[in-house]
Amino acid sequence: MSWMLDAEIHLDVMGLRDAIKDKNKPSTQDCAKALIFLRHHLDERLKIEYLIVKDPLLLWNDLKEIYDNVMLVTLPQAQYDWALLRLQDFKSVSEYNSTMFRITSKLKLCGESITDYDMLEKTFTMFHASNMVLQQQYRDKRFQEVL
Repeated sequence: MSWMLDAEIHLDVMGLRDAIKDKNKPSTQDCAKALIFLRHHLDERLKIEYLIVKDPLLLWNDLKEIYDNVMLVTLPQAQYDWALLRLQDFKSVSEYNSTMFRITSKLKLCGESITDYDMLEKTFTMFHASNMVLQQQYRDKRFQEVL
């Protein structure tokens, strides 16, 4: 999924974004540069599949369709992972944080809105019953961002 975002940023930096946007009339040279860039960074299986496509806009739209389909599969899995995320399932807070940020990144890529407040609430609600005082102390301090 990050490939699409990275490719779009690189094409922007190279001044080739017009080559992948509808209703634009990029130069032949810009189209060729964009196509070379996209093909160079494609997975080998996709290179073979799109070998005959010579229009960067067509290639981009086909890849975007694949990307959108991946998001349809990724979103439910990320939501499921978020629902089952529990601090006590990890050996360290660092492992928990890493997993939480991985899941929230996937959710954000799929258009879900996850805020620092949501992440803090998720963590606070998972404190063991014996740590309710600790949970309340953290809430009282009004932490507003996850580090």
